[in-house]
Amino acid sequence: MFNKKKLSGSKLAPYVFISPFILSLSIFLLYPLIQAFLMSFQEFQGFSQDVEWVGFENYIRLLNDSRFYKALWNVGRYTFWTLIILIPFPMLIAFLMNSKLTCFKNFFRTIYFLPVLVSSVIAGIVFRFVFSTEPGGGFNQLVGIFGFEPIAWLESSHTAMFALVIIAVWRWMGVNLIYFLSGLQGISQELYESAEVDGANAWKKFRFITVPLLKPVTLFVFTISVTAGFSLFNEAFVYWGVSSPNDIGLTIVTLIYRAAFTLGDFGYASALGVTLFLIIITVNLIQLKFLGLFKED
Repeated sequence: MFNKKKLSGSKLAPYVFISPFILSLSIFLLYPLIQAFLMSFQEFQGFSQDVEWVGFENYIRLLNDSRFYKALWNVGRYTFWTLIILIPFPMLIAFLMNSKLTCFKNFFRTIYFLPVLVSSVIAGIVFRFVFSTEPGGGFNQLVGIFGFEPIAWLESSHTAMFALVIIAVWRWMGVNLIYFLSGLQGISQELYESAEVDGANAWKKFRFITVPLLKPVTLFVFTISVTAGFSLFNEAFVYWGVSSPNDIGLTIVTLIYRAAFTLGDFGYASALGVTLFLIIITVNLIQLKFLGLFKED
């Protein structure tokens, strides 16, 4: 009888230990997600108690909303450029910093990581001043050295995207660098030494050893970058607020913010939020499948 109780207690113990996590996950993630899904099929203004079930009307409205497609195009472009820059370059820099020939490694790690400690709002304000057309705007002073006229950086689609990508690179280059450096610590130096014996140069070691063995880290960085890209809000909001010239800074989260907190249309805001969630999940599943996560090695 004692052994049975002991065995039963041993089976129950793991569930007791993880119960706080399950409870917090249910309260702060699953419940809001379910509520948002239900609200997306309802119509109510502000905090009114008059709730009307409207079925798929919010989603039909979304599909006919040209601003939604504009926002999707903006965040799609932004995500594409951040992925192009913030995966290969941090990986390459991490490979160089991991070399035995590199000095002051801890110093460079600190310098690269510092921007992420700065609030995104503060960083946005600083960069808005840097891209300003007013006297003192840093980038216009730079182009003026080469004889070009001042550019209205935040009023054109292409230059506005440049401004968004620049702040993303400044903030997140160091974070991704740390991720790749951590991954490199798990690669045996014997592999590189064997490659050197076989006559491999630095490029071949990077291509045939570093890149394949950093695949798990690359998948992680890709996933969080896609999520951050499609969830872009702070930087765009600091640059333009809820309204930008020709919607060049419009994002899906900005649409959600405007629908919920400006118009008080929580049903439509929930439909936008659920759609954004499905888009992020779909994009990540496609890239995981494409990069072979579900394949057996």
